Amino acid sequence: MELAYYSDYAVRLVNSEQPERGGDTLTSVEAVRALFGVAQQSARRATDADVTRLRAVRARLRAVFEAADSGDETLAVDLLNALLMEFPVSPQISGHETRDADGRPDWHLHIADHAANATAGYTATACMGLAVHLTELGVDRLGICRAAPCRNAYLDTSTNRSRRYCSDRCATRANVAAYRARKRQEAAGGPEQAES
Repeated sequence: MELAYYSDYAVRLVNSEQPERGGDTLTSVEAVRALFGVAQQSARRATDADVTRLRAVRARLRAVFEAADSGDETLAVDLLNALLMEFPVSPQISGHETRDADGRPDWHLHIADHAANATAGYTATACMGLAVHLTELGVDRLGICRAAPCRNAYLDTSTNRSRRYCSDRCATRANVAAYRARKRQEAAGGPEQAES
């Protein structure tokens, strides 16, 4: 089901804020529109009110990721279910202009774009995508980056459920910091001195 693609909407919204660094890119209508990626009806309907509304949703979605990351599956599911109930999804069958080998439309599900405002449309899409991701791959596939001070949300799509960082950049930074810490400990005569 293509709806899993929409889980990235949740990640983009959560990562529009970096609370540990005091950063926030969700500051204007243009920023709201940028969250949508490709142009959609909801993005065109964005207003200043959507900045505030999406910030509130962002905090709630971050709580879903944080609960999942801490291992509290039930809380993560309860928080996501509350959002799904508040921002219901209307599925729609779509074929676009793609044709299969027999010339028939390539039918698939999309989320209908009939929401009252940009926030409702974006949130319904993000939550449905996150719900599909969570139910198909598991709650433990939602995470918060371990690289301080990053704390970005990510979706673990690795085959062995080993992802711990939001990006290669954060993983590299964390590995270099750990290496330097080990070297400092060795230089100070710590218990893990390198053998000659």
